Order: sequence, then C-alpha cells, then structure tokens
Amino acid sequence: MTATSLKIPEALKQRIERLAGAAKKTTHAFMVDVLSQEADRAELRERFAEEAAISEKEAVQGGKAVPLDAAFNYLGARVAGQSARRPRARAWRASR
Repeated sequence: MTATSLKIPEALKQRIERLAGAAKKTTHAFMVDVLSQEADRAELRERFAEEAAISEKEAVQGGKAVPLDAAFNYLGARVAGQSARRPRARAWRASR
C-alpha cells in the first residue's frame, strides 16, 4: 500500500473522527473505505453514461424505442412483484 498525505480542513477532520468512532474504525480505515466507495460510484456513473450513449446511438440508428409510459408500467409491475409482458420497441421515426 502506498502512503499519501491528505490535507483537510479542521472541521472535516473532526467530522471524520466522529463518524469513524461511531463506525468503530480508525480514521484511516474510515477514509480508505469512503474513498473506495466513492471510486466505485464514479466508475458506475462512467459505465452508465457509456451504456446510455450506446443505447441512444442504437435507438437513433434503428428508429425504434419503447414508449416511456409502457416502460414505466412494465417496471412498476415488476417492482410490485407482478408478472408483466415486456414492452416492445416501436418505430418513432423512419429508419435511416
């Protein structure tokens, strides 16, 4: 593991010390955990943006998409534990 120096404002240091104590962790372990979690979240956002760009490109090229209300109805039923037929993509403009 590599050592790194991190300068933080006194108020933030006190917050971290309090939260680390409540979590029964050292301040070091607490900060490493928090930084790891935030890195995971940032990578997840990157993947989401990449997949969204691919989906948008496919929708534009294919000229088809699932209507928003049909998607919400389907997802709502699934979350509620109900069986639901997956909505089909429909043409929203002429294909290129």
